[in-house]
Amino acid sequence: MVLDDRDHALIAALRRNARESLVSLARRVGLSRSATQERLRRLEREGVILGYTARLGETAGTAPVRALIAVSFVQGRKCDHVVPQLSGLPEIVACQSLAGAIDLMLTVDCASTAALDAIRDKVAATSGVATATTHVVLRTHFDGRA
Repeated sequence: MVLDDRDHALIAALRRNARESLVSLARRVGLSRSATQERLRRLEREGVILGYTARLGETAGTAPVRALIAVSFVQGRKCDHVVPQLSGLPEIVACQSLAGAIDLMLTVDCASTAALDAIRDKVAATSGVATATTHVVLRTHFDGRA
């Protein structure tokens, strides 16, 4: 699918605020409300937009814990073997395959360090995983999705 400038502007606006009203999005990209809605439907139907999400912040005095888990596979294993086993863990919010010594980088959001410990144990115990190294995020300086 080829994206035009309005598609890119719409996607950028949604990355900044996925809850922005349809009327506001339409104004931002210079289209009517109905044309913008149809564009969104097309982007969803074509798999460009896979879903909308909520970013969590500090609530009720407990800060969420974000971590990266670097995963290396057992020799002979591939993403096709391991990723389906990890995809059911809701705390894993992103999974990227990498070139090099690390096979996967998981981005994990948890309510606490205890919850992170439990997820890390599940990842490490996954069939085909040789190592799982956890890196706790101390602070996010910028996020292109914000």
